[in-house]
Formats: sequence, structure tokens, C-alpha cells
Amino acid sequence: MTTRTTARRSVTALASLALILTTPALTAPARADSGPGAPADTRPPLKIDADDPDLRMPEGAKLAAGRVLDIKSVVETDDGDERREDTNTKVSFALQAEVLFGKDSSKLGSEANARIQQIADEAERQDAKSVRVFGFTDNLGSAAHGLELSRKRADAVQQRLADSLDSSVAYQIRGYGEQYPIADNATEEGRKKNRRVEVSFPRGS
Repeated sequence: MTTRTTARRSVTALASLALILTTPALTAPARADSGPGAPADTRPPLKIDADDPDLRMPEGAKLAAGRVLDIKSVVETDDGDERREDTNTKVSFALQAEVLFGKDSSKLGSEANARIQQIADEAERQDAKSVRVFGFTDNLGSAAHGLELSRKRADAVQQRLADSLDSSVAYQIRGYGEQYPIADNATEEGRKKNRRVEVSFPRGS
């Protein structure tokens, strides 16, 4: 065995050891029924024997505490008008403004009620006690106008949700204007994605 080969194997071993020391315990594999609306996987992480001689940990080193990673599922309609994100702890919806409102308007349009009702139904299924409604715009026009419009749109969606949800539900309503874009404002396609209202709530147990 040459010195170069020995050095290469030593570097590989050290890299493997560093990965073990900096990576938390392995998590259980994803459930077969995972996806939007599926129950959260509450199985504990797989256990690793810290005393296993094959682990080859340096003296004094300890494994990080095991944890279940927050798995995310994202589903978007073909036309991009609506996006749903599911994690172990939260359900989020993003609706493009064109689906809900007319141009530069905060008055709900004809398609809005059915879309918002679907979100309200899911919030009920999750037994949500708090709901966040955030509005966003593109970067066209003044920043002040964008802030005002995004807040009015968030208010309109919240009021429609309140018509269907229990009166005990608490709401957080924000208008962020052109802040926090999710696409490039340099193109109309990107600006369309940025003009949106996001609704989120905790996943029920």
C-alpha cells in the first residue's frame, strides 16, 4: 500500500467520523401514506447504540439527541394559482391575488368564496385555534400603496374565513407589501406569484 493511498483512506475515515459527530440520530423512514392531509408520523427516531465498537467515536465524544425531521409536502395546481404546504406542525396555503381579487382591488371576486371555503374546511379538520393571514404584492407602484393593498386583501380573506370558522379562532393579520417575494419581480410571471395571500395554521393532533 502506498503512502498516498493510506493518506486518502485516512481522510475518508475522518470525513465519515465528522459526519457521524455532526449528524443527529437517524430518523424513521417516511410513512407510505405521507402527503397533504395525511397524519403526522409520530414514531420515535431510530436508536443508535453509542457503545457500539463499530461507531469508532473519539474518547469523550457524544451523539447528538435524536429528533424527527420536519417533513414538508408541497402541492401546487397546474396553473400555479394555489399552493399547499404541509409539515409535521403546520398547514399553509398560498393563493395568487388574481384568483381572489380584481386588479389593484381588495374586493373578493367570484372565484374567491369557493377557494377560501376549502381553506376554512381544512382549518376545521385540523381544529385550528389560531390562523395567520398575510398579504403580499409585487414591487410595482409605491411601497406604501403595496403595504396598504396587501393589508386590505388579508383583511378581506380573514373576514371570509371568519364567516365559516368558530368565533373563538384567533387571527394574526399582516400586510407585507412587496417584502418577502417568492419569485423574481423582473418578470410578469414572477410578479404574479408574488401577488398572493397566505393562510396558515397549526396541524391538529
